[in-house]
Amino acid sequence: MLRVRKSAVGWAVALALTAAGLTPASPAAARAQPAARPAPTITWRPCATDASAECGTLSLPVDWNRPRGERFDLALARRVANPATREGALVFGPGGPGDSGVDRVVNGSSRFSADLRRRFDIVSFDPRGTGGSNPVLCARDLLARQPQLIADQAQFDATLAGNVLLPADCRARTGPLYDHVDTTSAARDLDAIRAALGERQLTFHGSSYGTLLGERYAELFPERVRAMVLEGAMDHSLGTRALLDTQAVTSEDAFDEFVAWCDRSSVCALHGQDFRAIWERLRARAERGALTDPKRGGVVLTPFELTRLTHRDLYETRWWPGLAEWIGQLAAQTTAPSAAQTTAPSAARTTGASTGDAVAPYPFAVFCQDWSLPVRDYREYAGHLRRMARLAPDLRYPTAVFALVTCLGTPTPVADPQHRLRVRTDVPLLIAATVHDPASGYNWATNVARQLGRHGVLLTYEGWGHGSYTTSPCVGPTVDAYLIDQVVPPLGTRCPAVDPDV
Repeated sequence: MLRVRKSAVGWAVALALTAAGLTPASPAAARAQPAARPAPTITWRPCATDASAECGTLSLPVDWNRPRGERFDLALARRVANPATREGALVFGPGGPGDSGVDRVVNGSSRFSADLRRRFDIVSFDPRGTGGSNPVLCARDLLARQPQLIADQAQFDATLAGNVLLPADCRARTGPLYDHVDTTSAARDLDAIRAALGERQLTFHGSSYGTLLGERYAELFPERVRAMVLEGAMDHSLGTRALLDTQAVTSEDAFDEFVAWCDRSSVCALHGQDFRAIWERLRARAERGALTDPKRGGVVLTPFELTRLTHRDLYETRWWPGLAEWIGQLAAQTTAPSAAQTTAPSAARTTGASTGDAVAPYPFAVFCQDWSLPVRDYREYAGHLRRMARLAPDLRYPTAVFALVTCLGTPTPVADPQHRLRVRTDVPLLIAATVHDPASGYNWATNVARQLGRHGVLLTYEGWGHGSYTTSPCVGPTVDAYLIDQVVPPLGTRCPAVDPDV
């Protein structure tokens, strides 16, 4: 294994000055310059729901291009390491988009090993526009009008019209931050967190959508990266077709693995039955509006919802037995939905303004500022659906299909458009990838590794699930060695799969 060496003292001093926003100057020049703006600070206090964790806020610019303009408070939480063994702070980048890093720290600090928690304060935050950090708020009825799938050109046109109304409503209810929730802005927030923690360089672990934050940070501040783990990496180089196709292939692969497990495992409630035939009948019933969800009071399941709920439970192998039981309950239904039962959410779309005052958080807003996914008309949209049905005959509607609808008509250029990574860090980023990840596909991880070149190393887990740090006894220690001692695993390192039934 390669151990990254410390740089020379002179370079470190220069870097520390740069990180603090200072440059060396002559005494005369120093006297002529105004006083430097104080570094941002975080006032920590015991968290309301768990006093063993600390919560705080950090005042940051709404628009980093106007640092002295309007500001908002970013919500953070941390668990402090033992002072006798503490080496620094580890910042966790939450996924989603929309996951709360504050909740992760307060309620899920055991995500990281005891050794890592002894060495590092575990710090995370609610990204701008989510949770406790000036959340994006929108009219609940406008959000409910977003269709899951578009059926024809008339609905395509109505969706475009609705996608003009919704951002205007969200902007009015959220304030100026609405237009600045992109990941490039969040990466600048992350550097402000690093400075406020007193860290010369950043030690970071990003998960799922949080890896996009890490990638962008490494592009903007390569000299400030001490160690960075990308677990379930996002590939931000993909256009509309490539994003849809790679997600379709990924979700279908995960479904195939689930079916194979059911065929060989007696733990599966449908073991010994023709799973593919059962699934085909369920999809056909969903198409006819004749399938209801026993977990949600008999709500009618659309084809999109059947796919979405199934896909969600592929994220962790410990959820697979419950997924098989649920599919068995669906297959055993003998009564048709009543007229009073409706689909949820609504597939209808109108072009009128909001009719109510009820609001709901909308953390997905960041996606349409990070991705440009143009579609000309319904004909092109329908072509995407047909192609994905060939690539993924079982799970035909990956998450990106809904993103396509949500972001339809978004003005371009977006704030943080797709591009190939341009990272030049001294330490290689560690990409922790799962071969059968249902969400962040292995195809994304390998492409990110190619873009990083010598500035990245791919660590492969040969199993299942969305993420691998907490599930593999091989991945966890390898990631810890990298984060603690900057030990980079050899190229091509692979960790064996953990049997779901063990």
